[in-house]
Formats: sequence, structure tokens, C-alpha cells
Amino acid sequence: MSAKILVVEDEPAIQELIAFNLKLSGYTVLRAENAEDAMAMIKEVLPDLILLDWMLPHMSGVEFASILRREVRTRTIPIIMLTARVEENDKIKGLEIGADDYMTKPFSPRELIARIKAVLRRRLPELSDDVIETSGLRLDPATHRVTVHDHEIALGPTEFRLLHFLMTHAERVYSRGQLLDHVWGDHVFLEDRTVDVHILRLRKALEVVKKEKMVQTIRGTGYRFTAGTEGHL
Repeated sequence: MSAKILVVEDEPAIQELIAFNLKLSGYTVLRAENAEDAMAMIKEVLPDLILLDWMLPHMSGVEFASILRREVRTRTIPIIMLTARVEENDKIKGLEIGADDYMTKPFSPRELIARIKAVLRRRLPELSDDVIETSGLRLDPATHRVTVHDHEIALGPTEFRLLHFLMTHAERVYSRGQLLDHVWGDHVFLEDRTVDVHILRLRKALEVVKKEKMVQTIRGTGYRFTAGTEGHL
């Protein structure tokens, strides 16, 4: 799955260089030259990560990051601050307002991509191409295959994304609304019942290899993925 990265940078040459290297690495790139344009863009589509310049016109990157961290819809979006400031106090300030990482200009595109991958792996593991294996159930995002002891399980694209998300957040309980936001997207308006239908299809596919009990129903709350296979709750 290609991560959507919003680049908020007012220097055209730097913005172009960053965008070029992000696209080369397989990311979907959104661009804004100031905080106001970035906020308008975020209202339309929620990015998976924001590269945010400190020195922006009108509203600084630090002020914008503070607003993002106060809003429920945007508070968990990973932010990497980009700045020419090198003082330790500035770095501390950037991290204190909720930035996940901090890079000083000039920086190499290779280091930037490495930092982005590290933050996404930590904050949004479902966007990683890392193979996940739990109790014999193996999911490979790169090849889009799910197997158990070399037996391949046929899953539709939605069931695959759902299983990928649940496996990368094992033992955590998610409500139907949260799963809709994470798996389908927060601008897709569907009934909660949609999640139940796809969970049922996922379990039916896993039943063939006796792994259906790894997807548990938590009554009155939602669903969770667990390595334990001792029945549903």
C-alpha cells in the first residue's frame, strides 16, 4: 500500500526535490506551500505522514503542528519537521509539540527516505512491506499473499487489508468505526455493518486452515487479532 505524504514546504526547489525522491520511492505525494493550503488539503484527504517545514509564511510549521496535535482527526498523523535551525533548543521544541522526527537542512534524499520509513514502520506498521507471521499465519504485503505452511489462502483486497491491519496491531481491540477509518479511509462513509460482512468473509477464508479463531469478536466493542486460538469471546 502506497503511503500518502504531504510535503508542506514554501521553497519550490526544495519541494520539487523532495517530491521527486518520494515518488521515486513509491510514495503518493501531496504538496502545499503554507499551513493554510495544507489544512484545506487535509480536510479532503488524510495523509499518512507530513513533512513540515519550520519556517512557513503566515503560520509557522510549529504553530501548524500544534493545531494538528489538538484536533482529534489529525493528532496521530506522524510529522517530520524540516528546518535550517540547528540549535538543540529548537530541536527540543519541535519534538515537544509532537513531531516524530526532526531533520536539519541540507539533508540527503536517502536519509530523508530512511527517516520516513522508520517513522512509518513505527507509527503505521500496516503501510510497511515487512512480512508478518503469527502462529503459522504468514502475510506478505509485497506479494499480496497469505499462507499457512505453504498453503495459500484466497483473500479479496478488502479482506487482505483488514487482516494486514489487524495483524500489525495484534491484541488491540478496534471498534467498527475505527476499522472503517483505518482500512477503508476516513472519507469513505459506510455503515458499521460493512465491517461485520468483511470480518465474516475473512473468517470463512481462514477457516480452511483452522485460523479463523485468531480474529475475535469483543462483544459490544469490536474486533481484535490474537495469537491465541482458543475460541471466540
